[in-house]
This record gives sequence, structure tokens and C-alpha cells, in this order.
Amino acid sequence: MRAKIQAQRHIERRGDTRYPLERLARIRAGTNTPQCYCLVTDIAGGGVRLNVYGCDVPDEFVLAFFGDGPAKGGTYTVIWRLGQEIGAKFVRAAEPKIPDREGCDPNG
Repeated sequence: MRAKIQAQRHIERRGDTRYPLERLARIRAGTNTPQCYCLVTDIAGGGVRLNVYGCDVPDEFVLAFFGDGPAKGGTYTVIWRLGQEIGAKFVRAAEPKIPDREGCDPNG
């Protein structure tokens, strides 16, 4: 009985496939706000799962990825929070910009 209850808790409600990813990214709430770093642990068609390591992440933020890969940089909205993890939905692409000196490209 217990296994059945636990299995029901982990039913995937997302329509898109989730892909594991271990990628460093930068979170910024606005142009004049301090940034913090996070680890993107997986991506899906319309969002990401982040481990934020104690950062105070607002309900809407800009996510910029280091390096290249399948994830999209841009504005995200928090959908859920669970301890150090956040699930966020992609809202809009980042404005085109030359990568900064740290090598973080907001366009993914």
C-alpha cells in the first residue's frame, strides 16, 4: 500500500519530456540587482529545475547559462519551490547581447 501511495506522488504532470542537465547558470532579478549562481538540474520544453543553494530568488527572474547547450536563457517565472529547488517556466527570450567577461551568455 505504501509503495502505491509513493508512486502516485511522482506522477509526471508535464507534457514535455524532462532531460537531466548539470549546468551552471546565473540568476538576476533586475538590471540593478545582485546576481546569484545556481545549478540547472534538468530542463523540459518550457522550463527548468534549479538548485539555488540558498539564493533569494524572486517570482520572476532572468536566467543566463554558462557555455552552450540546449537550455534557453531569458526570463523565467517560478512555478514551484521545494527547499533549495525551484521549478520555473520560460516566459521570453533574453535580448541579444554580447557575452560578458565571465563568459555567461544570456541567450543560452
